[in-house]
Amino acid sequence: MPSAAATPTPRDTPQAAAFRRQVLSPLKLRLFMLRKLPMAALAGLRLRALTPEEATVTIPYKYLTQNPFRSIYFACLSMAAELASGIQAMMQVQSGGPVSMLVVGLTAEFSKKAVGTIAFTCPDGAAIAQAVAESRATGEGRTVVCTSTGRDEAGDVVAVFKITWSFRARK
Repeated sequence: MPSAAATPTPRDTPQAAAFRRQVLSPLKLRLFMLRKLPMAALAGLRLRALTPEEATVTIPYKYLTQNPFRSIYFACLSMAAELASGIQAMMQVQSGGPVSMLVVGLTAEFSKKAVGTIAFTCPDGAAIAQAVAESRATGEGRTVVCTSTGRDEAGDVVAVFKITWSFRARK
């Protein structure tokens, strides 16, 4: 008997596929970030992969992202971690009625100095899709804790962020 807590695979709607095509275009993503997320654009965030299940966002170590300890500033890392989960949430709210989304919590654990290019992957697309669907069905808010894991170029874990998203269907 399947577990009641099992999270279904998110549906890939035509709206989600169209959104994915838009944001996976480097030029269109750059224009979007300049308009809506200018600090992410300045920091050099890049969307490397986006599927209904997961997203990967990279951030480089460079002049604008550095701290005095010759590594990437923690706030820049949190931007990349948030975008890895937030871009999935944006994709999930494309179809159906309007849904407001907001970060309501964040915790982070740092395990290694962040130098080079750090890739944050968030595999919580199914949980996000379920929360959005439940909010639309009930009209009540839902929260999801998404985990974004940052790895350096060698594959070592640099940081793990847990970002709590709140979703509420609007009328």
